[in-house]
Amino acid sequence: MTATLRNDDIIWGRGFLDPAHVRHNATSVRETGPTRAVWRGAENPRPLSTGLVDLSEISVAWTHGRTVALATALAESETDALLVMHRGRKVYETYLHGYRAHEPHLNASAAKSYLGLLAALLEDEGLLSRKTQVAHYVPEFAGTGYGDATVDQLLHMSTDVRFGDRPYDRVLEAHRYWAVVTPSLRPQGYRGPTTILDHLATARAAGPYGRAFRYENGNVEGLAEVLRRITGISTAELFSTLLWSKIGAAEDGCYMLDPAGTEMACGGFAATAPDVARLGEMLRCGGAVGDRQIVPARVVDAIARVPEGLTARVRLPRDGADAPASLSYRDLWWLLNDGHGSYMASGIHGQRLLISPGNDLVIVHYGAHILSPSAPQTPLVGLFAQIAAILMGSATRT
Repeated sequence: MTATLRNDDIIWGRGFLDPAHVRHNATSVRETGPTRAVWRGAENPRPLSTGLVDLSEISVAWTHGRTVALATALAESETDALLVMHRGRKVYETYLHGYRAHEPHLNASAAKSYLGLLAALLEDEGLLSRKTQVAHYVPEFAGTGYGDATVDQLLHMSTDVRFGDRPYDRVLEAHRYWAVVTPSLRPQGYRGPTTILDHLATARAAGPYGRAFRYENGNVEGLAEVLRRITGISTAELFSTLLWSKIGAAEDGCYMLDPAGTEMACGGFAATAPDVARLGEMLRCGGAVGDRQIVPARVVDAIARVPEGLTARVRLPRDGADAPASLSYRDLWWLLNDGHGSYMASGIHGQRLLISPGNDLVIVHYGAHILSPSAPQTPLVGLFAQIAAILMGSATRT
């Protein structure tokens, strides 16, 4: 339930209603604030083999009960990029609104899933225990809303916290969180926390943990700090060491930093669409890049395994309370339960990485969707399913 707004909450409820404003913020991360590179490594980029198919004019079911061409759907949804990989080949790629393939684009909350993968790798190496309380790894969190949580509860978004003794509202807290990280987004007279760790220190338990799924950025930032304490290196270096430098990326990625130099792990990662497709292809191939096993197959297989308990059926955070709980959630990944083993990293304003092993499909979507009651939610998952069906049908006929 959404909390009743107080007068001093109104400034936090404005949101991003201008696609040009959203796009500018998503595509100029390195120019508008401090960032830390996620090094691509010293090897040559791994080529993406191509077998291009013109999907622009395929008919897709779209909003308001219409059937439109894919190009129309992309234009109406303020899409910046769509890259489709099928059976290891790049079959469709388009860039709109001046966005270019070699430029980093904010992944927003899709970055949560990448951190979940890093955590799973450290667990597989025996360095991280799901059942251990967070304060064991980060003593400063003792007495806060995250200190008594277990690592598993962070990974499955099953804490129940409130910040600064405010009534909890997911959207308002997301805006306040951005103000912590980005001074330019702070309203006049701002007196709140100025670093991510200071923000997490204001969290207090509001109810029992492990009983309900509640999507909250603080879980991811708490987990990121746990990983930093375990490894002794930054989130950016960990990402580079374990993944980014091994997938054949063509460009460095980067993380936005807070004023203390801490990475914004829950949504501040930016990278090009082709490089995110390379990450998705590695996962689709069971953790392998060519003949090299980058991620143990058992770690990849576990991502799409529907969990038992409270995250076996959940809904996207922007869905209404009456929306069907048709997804599952595991280790910061969304599971589509579509019969094809599909799972997805999902971020605000249309950032998506879809991996569908059963369809031999990887899709990267970047967008600048606005969030407004007057604009229908863009049905990207349904769009991806239609693309998959068309490609699988074409492959069957050939």
